Amino acid sequence: MKLSQLTERCKIVAIHGEENVEVESITSDSRQVQKGSLFIAVEGINTDGHDYIAKAIEQDVLVVVYDKPMFEEYFSRVTYVQVENSAVALAQIASVWYGNPSEQLKLVGVTGTNGKTTVATLLYRMFRTLGYGAGLLSTVTNCVNDDSYPTTHTTLDPITLNSFLRKMVDAGCEYAFMEVSSHAIHQKRVYGLHFEGGIFTNLTQDHLDYHKNMLEYRNVKKAFFDALPETAFALTNSDDKNGGVMLQNTKAKRYTYSVKGLADFKARIFEKHFDGTEIEINGKQLIVQFVGVFNVYNLLAVYGVSILLGEEPEEVLRILSVLKPVAGRFQTLRSPGNFTAIVDYAHTPDALTNVLNAIHEVLDQKGNIITVVGCGGNRDRTKRPLMAREAVELSNRVILTSDNPRFEEPQDIIDDMVAGLDDEQRRSA
Repeated sequence: MKLSQLTERCKIVAIHGEENVEVESITSDSRQVQKGSLFIAVEGINTDGHDYIAKAIEQDVLVVVYDKPMFEEYFSRVTYVQVENSAVALAQIASVWYGNPSEQLKLVGVTGTNGKTTVATLLYRMFRTLGYGAGLLSTVTNCVNDDSYPTTHTTLDPITLNSFLRKMVDAGCEYAFMEVSSHAIHQKRVYGLHFEGGIFTNLTQDHLDYHKNMLEYRNVKKAFFDALPETAFALTNSDDKNGGVMLQNTKAKRYTYSVKGLADFKARIFEKHFDGTEIEINGKQLIVQFVGVFNVYNLLAVYGVSILLGEEPEEVLRILSVLKPVAGRFQTLRSPGNFTAIVDYAHTPDALTNVLNAIHEVLDQKGNIITVVGCGGNRDRTKRPLMAREAVELSNRVILTSDNPRFEEPQDIIDDMVAGLDDEQRRSA
């Protein structure tokens, strides 16, 4: 593809070298540079792509895209393109390289602290069951119709992301559902994608190692909705105090869902069991195979999006009643010995509280709760004591451990958790 075509959406500051060269591949990883490559240098959290430009040139790179003025001399065989923002340019170039696939799909993004994986996955399953070609990009897996691919991040880098969207288009998908993390929004990974709609689930403490405070975290989430076009819809949880904030400056059509108050999509809860819950959505009763109020919110979001995408309410409710929980999200394992094991991804204080409260509601003081809980390494340390405290307060017995320590000592993670407990609480952990 011609360089001029690839960079047609970029804000270019200056170009040094031949502008009409033919690019054979694009990458933001200098290790993948080969003859004919376009290399985009992006400053990341731990490394800066600008530091690897010299290596890319050694590997016979054709074009270098960058945003930091740093060259005293230019090699005649290389074209240098200085842009206003390399991260933005990476997203724009990736989209053009793959033929702007998001514009050929009905792409729906799900953002929020908790519930992203469940909502995105259930939407994918809903639309596959309805008979549509559909794709999924999530923390657990990536899917193109019925083909699954391993995943590495909640939201992929722009090149990989657009390559998957291209696969979906080529496979005949009409819909795509994806998780949109705060990191991805802040790092411009979803910049320039054409969204049919966006969903806000909730906002609770997480990622403060990255965003520093809750205000910044909220504003990053809000930026996703600010960027939605007039043709899109924005659906938010109005029971979350930040739900209204997400809609303040969006150009998209605004909708809400709620369990507690008035909203476009409203649910009520009747009976709760380990095998499911009896609920009502917009006046229609059904039994679903999900447990917990938090899952009712997730199902309500799925219902709302399905209706906003033009599906019939009765058919959507029928499918909701047969959908099964997502693996690792309040996944119930029953034993003949009157024990029930529940596996849940709960990785924030709020998510853990929701899961344990849901168990209490079903048990109704007729059983004991033993909780095994851990926290991830090299992530927000401030939530560790909070999660330990919530676990102890809502359980009969707690086992503290680590969850993927990464580059930290497991014992250091446990020590941070124990710091949130008083002497009496430590005796039960």
